[in-house]
Amino acid sequence: MTTLAALVTAALLPGFAPASPGPGGGQVFAGTFPGTERPGYVYLPPGFTTEARYPVVYLLHGMPGSPSEYIDGTQLAAFADDAISSGATRAFIAVMPAAGSTAQYNGEWAGPWEQRLITRVVPWVDARLPTEPTAGGRVIAGLSAGGYGAADIGLRHPDLFRTIESWSGYFRPLHDGPFAHASHAVLDANDPTRLVAEERPALARAKTRFFVSTGPPHSHWAPPADTIDFGEELRAVGLPCALRVYAGRGGQWSRQLADGLRWALGPT
Repeated sequence: MTTLAALVTAALLPGFAPASPGPGGGQVFAGTFPGTERPGYVYLPPGFTTEARYPVVYLLHGMPGSPSEYIDGTQLAAFADDAISSGATRAFIAVMPAAGSTAQYNGEWAGPWEQRLITRVVPWVDARLPTEPTAGGRVIAGLSAGGYGAADIGLRHPDLFRTIESWSGYFRPLHDGPFAHASHAVLDANDPTRLVAEERPALARAKTRFFVSTGPPHSHWAPPADTIDFGEELRAVGLPCALRVYAGRGGQWSRQLADGLRWALGPT
């Protein structure tokens, strides 16, 4: 993919450079998205062409952390290359932006980070790449704090994201980052457990669907029971939800990512 990498970098992704090839022909690019302060990544699938249209997965990292957890940790490119080549998923683009000014940022995907994602990154991706530029063509997903961010942002923007996925996430805002001194009203407005009922009519009209999963607890902020309760809350109000519970720590986040993306992007 060397020739394609050079072409894409110059013409479609200014400010990005090839970072690592996938084992099956995909390519990861590293660079800084407009309006963001730290490097992020874009994954393009095997056989990428500007003549096609691709769904886009927006992957939000945990806190503290960085988008590299998807490249080095869950091995996104290896999974995606295999899933696409085998027909387990449609070909897709993955976008991995960063929140916080440093990798030590330990807050939420909220405030300025949400605004930059919604108002800068998503429009830029749709303008630069051959995407499916509708809610049905977008997935928002995340691990841990990224799972909270995906749920919070997705629930309030059904016009942008039809599929919302939380992998070992939590569902109530913590008093940190943009919420360190937030009022009760602001916290309530960013509480997915409240937003489900409040936004249900809009979510139903938008045909929003959910994949929520959990495994052995990695933090006292994200007990598995909270994911189970959230999934049951979604089902109780008639919103489609796949709920998965994983046993064993080994590779649990990689398994959640793989199962979640197969569920979201399986062949139609």
